[in-house]
Amino acid sequence: MTEPVNNLVLRSDVDGLATLTLNRPDKLNALSPASFIALRAHIDAIAVDDSVGCVVLTGAGRAFCAGHDLASIASEEKAPSRHFETETIDALEALPQPTIARINGHCYTGGLELALGCDLLIAGESAKLGDTHGQWGLVPIWGMSVRLPERVGRSTAKELMFTSRRVSGTDAASIGLVDRCVADDLLDDTVAALAAEVLANSRGTNRIVKQLIDDHAQRSRVDALLHERALPHGVPDDMQQRLRAGGR
Repeated sequence: MTEPVNNLVLRSDVDGLATLTLNRPDKLNALSPASFIALRAHIDAIAVDDSVGCVVLTGAGRAFCAGHDLASIASEEKAPSRHFETETIDALEALPQPTIARINGHCYTGGLELALGCDLLIAGESAKLGDTHGQWGLVPIWGMSVRLPERVGRSTAKELMFTSRRVSGTDAASIGLVDRCVADDLLDDTVAALAAEVLANSRGTNRIVKQLIDDHAQRSRVDALLHERALPHGVPDDMQQRLRAGGR
């Protein structure tokens, strides 16, 4: 495992599950350039780590992520390159492994943009999610105007963005912003169970399926169907082993 560049994002690995924890609980895990530097280092390491079959992204303490650290904006703290933060979320989205955002407490604006880079979003009932760019006179550059409409549809995304409305975990599930909402005290067990289901499956299949679905977004439906049947990403390394074992 690559040594972390700072402790603002922590990585722990257990039986093929890598958990990345945003680690500024005193700031509700608000994102600074230094946070993104740490996150990017972990993402780049995981992308080439065949021992990882699933990734969970979460926040330490009582929030997933309150958003972009406004103090870092005011102080003009800089990331290593102009679009480093955006490219880090792109890299999260492009990870070959399935990714799960575990959302508790606040998940606002930049934090929501980060969560939307994950494949699956699971929220606790008391979670609060929203895009507050308009409240602060800011505009999105980390993917909100693309990924939020993909999640909830254009008109619902516009309403959320025009109003800076915060929604509960329950309401987020009802509009498709998150995939599932559970009681707060069941959040950890639910995420763990989902990760275990993912890890029980062929890692090769999961990687290829994820890539095929991402390929489809760049192609027409007819072209995507032709693309899939051509097996552009090959077959999983464990296919024959699993067939002989009856799918186990």
